[in-house]
Amino acid sequence: DRNTFHRFDKFNAKYNPIGESRLREVFLKTDNYIKGKYFASIIKEVASDLEESKYQNAELRLSIYGKSKDEWDRLAEWAIESNVYSDNVRWLIQTPRLFDIFKLNKVLSNFQQVIDNIFLPLFEVTARPSSHPNLHKFLQYVIGFDSVDDESKPEKNPLFDKDTPKPEDWSDEENPNYAYYMYYMYANLTVL
Repeated sequence: DRNTFHRFDKFNAKYNPIGESRLREVFLKTDNYIKGKYFASIIKEVASDLEESKYQNAELRLSIYGKSKDEWDRLAEWAIESNVYSDNVRWLIQTPRLFDIFKLNKVLSNFQQVIDNIFLPLFEVTARPSSHPNLHKFLQYVIGFDSVDDESKPEKNPLFDKDTPKPEDWSDEENPNYAYYMYYMYANLTVL
């Protein structure tokens, strides 16, 4: 189904090998019990094929969820230690819009924490590369960000105006709307 790749929610539903999300965790994640070794071996194989063809490149995606400040360092450590570097591969960071789930599970208490967890490490490494050496190396191959969600879900409140709570005040269990996410992503990226 070619529509699978047009919407993240459709892709994500098919992203479970033989219908088992646990297999995705084992084989297609960077931060698991086997430290992403299997996933790294797949990427190296794909990169090798791309390098042999010379004129093909790939833009692969990795996720940063914004649920902890060490996510970037763990991802960068995986990339550097797994040696998934290739001149033919660039990375796109996808940030799933999951604040509502993190809030419900008491992982985070307000939306500002998501913003801080995504962007503070980037500001730190930009100002002082030695503060996150692996992240500094990894970011040389990151070319963009994408905000992903289940696009089949209608937004309950699509308005984003002067009366919308600031991130530090957004402690509602409802997910902020797409425009809200994008505004704060854009605001932080332009400052970087």
